[in-house]
Amino acid sequence: MRQRLAFTRMFAFMLALIMFAGGMLAWTAWSQPVEAAGKRVFYVPVEQDIERGLESFLRRAIQEANEQRADVVILDINTPGGDVVSAGNIGALIRSAPMKVIAYINNQAFSAGTYIALNANEIVMEPGSSIGAAAPIDVQGNAASIKITSGWAQMMEEAAKLNGRDASVAKAMVFIDEDFAGLKKKGEILSLGAEEAQRLGYADKIVRSKAELFQYVGVNESEIIHISPTPTEKVARFVTNPVVLSCLLLIGMLGVIIELFAPGFGVAGIIGILSFTLYFFGHFVAGFANWLDIGLFIIGVILMILEIFLPGGIVGFLGFASMSTGLVLAAYDTKQGLASLGIAAIITLIVAFILAKYFGMRGTWSKFVLKEEQHKDTGYVAPKNQNNLLGKTGVALTTLRPAGVILIEEQRIDAVSVGGYVAAGSAVKVVQVEGARIVVQEWKNESKG
Repeated sequence: MRQRLAFTRMFAFMLALIMFAGGMLAWTAWSQPVEAAGKRVFYVPVEQDIERGLESFLRRAIQEANEQRADVVILDINTPGGDVVSAGNIGALIRSAPMKVIAYINNQAFSAGTYIALNANEIVMEPGSSIGAAAPIDVQGNAASIKITSGWAQMMEEAAKLNGRDASVAKAMVFIDEDFAGLKKKGEILSLGAEEAQRLGYADKIVRSKAELFQYVGVNESEIIHISPTPTEKVARFVTNPVVLSCLLLIGMLGVIIELFAPGFGVAGIIGILSFTLYFFGHFVAGFANWLDIGLFIIGVILMILEIFLPGGIVGFLGFASMSTGLVLAAYDTKQGLASLGIAAIITLIVAFILAKYFGMRGTWSKFVLKEEQHKDTGYVAPKNQNNLLGKTGVALTTLRPAGVILIEEQRIDAVSVGGYVAAGSAVKVVQVEGARIVVQEWKNESKG
């Protein structure tokens, strides 16, 4: 009886403890409105030039935010612009994001940066910041062709329409040589400050600080989840920059060509290998290169080395083709990869010519070319000129299969038949003379007596 009573008391105590703990959990949840709302805000920087490495980072950031059930992603945009293709891909990425995306501009969002901001659900700006100046330019800094400009203007207009913004303003940001009444004159580039952007509907809110931004979003600063580029992503962003990409290819090729002129393996070769390694590492991390591209390059290097021991040109040509294919396929844009490789190859050929002229054929390069003259006093005898044999007839002393020995005017001559098999004793005629190589064919005298 006492055991039963003790068990009942223990059960009642445990039940009361569970109810108390449940009540405390419910009270805790009720007392924290931000967590109750489940608002999770992620903060992602969009800095420097818009390029492929940034695109890869933003793809990873939005995927990570989605996996953690983010409600809002804030893109802190501060960029002078960049690659139009990458901007287009980033815009598509933002449009497909399942959460709300806010573009926060506290300094500048020019050109491609403007396009990225227009794809966001909201644009928030700080006083003193700017948006616009979206006229496209080529790699030389000149105005892009009308075809590219028109296509880019269409992309800008469509991005503006996503959230009910005036598309004519976006168009005015692109075209320099057109007049837009009330916005800009012909020859001017349209960019907007925070207040003017808000007046024209290109800024949904003006805040004076990040704290005010977070207050506008409805979250405490301490609750913000930051996503930053990893060290490898930073390297990838640096390497995939079009200018750096071209420089790496140039340095890599120059390192190889200089090493060919220098005996042994030295600094130039090491720098060349490091340049190519950085090139593939950056593109691999960014998701543009794969093991096939790297494998093609390595196979090309091996074939180029084999060319030293198996001269003839074919192995070397295949090696160069394999290396070039690997380098171009690893690039994000095939055209850009071909252009960068072409520029690097031209400069490398010029340097190779200069090295050959002023430093001569040394090192491994000497294996590809004849570096010494042969003289009679060292025992060298040049082949005798046998052009006088052309058209003459003789007889095959041995069977030609196709090589053999013929007899012309009591002179034994090594020859090759053009038609394949020629039996011994058959009449032959010389049809071609190439240095020491005599080419004959079987000849039948059809003249009648």
